[in-house]
Amino acid sequence: MNNSAGNTVRLFAAGLRALLALTVLLGVLYPLAVTGLAQLAFPGRANGSEIRDASGRVVGSELIGQRYEDLRWFQPRPSRGLGTNSVNTRYALLVSGATNRSGDSADLVRWVAEARAAVVRDNSTPGHPVRPAEVPADAVTSSGSGLDPHISPAYARLQVRRVAERNHLAVARVERLVAEHTEGRTLGFVGEPRVNVLRLNIALKALVAGGS
Repeated sequence: MNNSAGNTVRLFAAGLRALLALTVLLGVLYPLAVTGLAQLAFPGRANGSEIRDASGRVVGSELIGQRYEDLRWFQPRPSRGLGTNSVNTRYALLVSGATNRSGDSADLVRWVAEARAAVVRDNSTPGHPVRPAEVPADAVTSSGSGLDPHISPAYARLQVRRVAERNHLAVARVERLVAEHTEGRTLGFVGEPRVNVLRLNIALKALVAGGS
């Protein structure tokens, strides 16, 4: 009986020591080491890929889209998602996710039709109406994550005249701004060319403030 009790105590003590050792190793030292290496090697990404404006203030992340109610600014993709957001009220999402509707869904067809009509209405300027056929797919559909910060160069160019008119800028200057903020394919062959809407709008704000 005493031997049995003694073995139980030894096993319990050994298990407790293993638990404490693994907790310190995997719960403290390993996370600290990984965090430290990430801060040294990739400080920007480790801190959430933050984007700062001209004043140095953090205005968002290059990985997360934002909404812009004022049509002076370039607009992102639609943001139909799975929840509401009380923290980042600039983007109407709390969790990542798409609508997951089938191609023949009546809801999806209605959403796309409404979005296309809004894009045509908002971006048509005197003498330069936007035709429905000119509206690219990313202007009327949300991304798979629902959080995509990028739009296609085609959608950015479609918005140029409206942005130029509302900000009293030359169309050619806004076109050049879009071209300057168009990113190519990753490694030259992965993905598609894209425009980060937040970075583009920060540059637009600086351009308007500079009166150029």
